[in-house]
Amino acid sequence: MPCYRCGARQTDPVRGASPWKRGVSADAQVLICPECQRSHDLDLDTCSSCASTALICRLGEVECRSCGHVRSAGEGQGGGQGECLPKRPSVPADLAAEVEAALSRVLGRS
Repeated sequence: MPCYRCGARQTDPVRGASPWKRGVSADAQVLICPECQRSHDLDLDTCSSCASTALICRLGEVECRSCGHVRSAGEGQGGGQGECLPKRPSVPADLAAEVEAALSRVLGRS
């Protein structure tokens, strides 16, 4: 899954913890790349109990990793449909052509 703000794609991680972070935006689980984490205007949902942005979304619920508060997706400020699906980032127009060219090279198509 790419970064929800800039669309950067994850690369194979080095040993240790991933520098990418998870968050919830509009009741959808999102990933934030290290570059975008430096921004202070991430527009992430916050916990209604403690105002933390350390939220995870799973099985139709949003849970705060800081205080443990759990709510149903769709109840919070995100106003989502309650499904906790990842947001679909805008895909650059040339991405499909790039993927097709890479597959052609690997599979030996002409």
